[in-house]
Amino acid sequence: MNLQQVLAVMWKEVRQMARDRMTVAMMIGIPTMQLLLFGYAINLDVRNLPAAVADMADTSGSRTFVQDLFATGVVRPVASAQLPQDLQALLHAGTIKVGVVIPADFERRRAEGREAVQVLVDGSDTSVQAAARQLALMPLDGGTAIPATQIAVLPLYNPERISAINVVPGLIGVILTMTMVMFTAMSIVRERERGNLELLITTPVSSAALMVGKVLPYIVAGLVQVTLVLLLGALLFQVPIRGGLLDVYVVSALLVVANLSLGLLISTLAKTQFQAMQMAFFLFLPSILLSGFMFPFDGMPIIVQWIAEVLPLTHFMRLIRGVMLRGSDMASMWSDLLALLEFTVAMMSFATLRFRKRLD
Repeated sequence: MNLQQVLAVMWKEVRQMARDRMTVAMMIGIPTMQLLLFGYAINLDVRNLPAAVADMADTSGSRTFVQDLFATGVVRPVASAQLPQDLQALLHAGTIKVGVVIPADFERRRAEGREAVQVLVDGSDTSVQAAARQLALMPLDGGTAIPATQIAVLPLYNPERISAINVVPGLIGVILTMTMVMFTAMSIVRERERGNLELLITTPVSSAALMVGKVLPYIVAGLVQVTLVLLLGALLFQVPIRGGLLDVYVVSALLVVANLSLGLLISTLAKTQFQAMQMAFFLFLPSILLSGFMFPFDGMPIIVQWIAEVLPLTHFMRLIRGVMLRGSDMASMWSDLLALLEFTVAMMSFATLRFRKRLD
């Protein structure tokens, strides 16, 4: 083996790699993004959970408990409630994730060593359940604490704490994001590489018609994937669907269309299928890390939460867990539905404007 020949080939590869700007950007961008995400954005210590308190005792001791409760930073008040039923309605709508019930005989229960506080938890998110258990030893006046035996943590919607019940609904979104973006990201590029774009140039098909025509078949494929996950989840893990089945498909279809429009935009930016795959992976990584699927959304810094709000998977996680696990209706989650629609319109518009029926 000639060393000079090896060096010549090596130098040729280095120069070719340097000319591929997308590859260089990925080599630098992916490790940088992972470092920033895991170093700053991912925080397993959940803080600032949206909460409400129904203080039916309204004594100095109960008010002190509520003040100390919010002083911990684990929960933050976002709504008011008078009765436990009010807390359950807020949990059902997804407005809060933790509801604290202080009964009218709070002082007597505390003195007798009986259960004095109930913590209602949105069990559709396992990270919220873990954080709520931190409330079992809250400091009261004088630095004392309520024993854990006097605080009952009640996880709603998943009282058995089965992880599959929380994972499977979110897994629908992860699968759809991974497959739909990847498939469509390579569609226009594949047409160009195979020469099929020449045929499209000679037809009267408009850019908008081409974009929509490419999206429709994948919508059907995406809904087939949703059906498969739902069937396997019900048969293997007994994952419930407490809301309407039609709502599940509507929410899933919105995510499918949003991801397809994003994939089409990528396909107009990439020059090769390999570049399209690189760009799709670059977007897939923050989606799965910041959406709340793997790590608690409320534990992320505010600026990272703003970034996550742009990602369609973030809104889908709230919608699908609300429909499947809490039995919520879509009207109560209109803001997330609107966010998915706005994302779809924006991405599809950009993709249509960027696409030109020409070989270059």
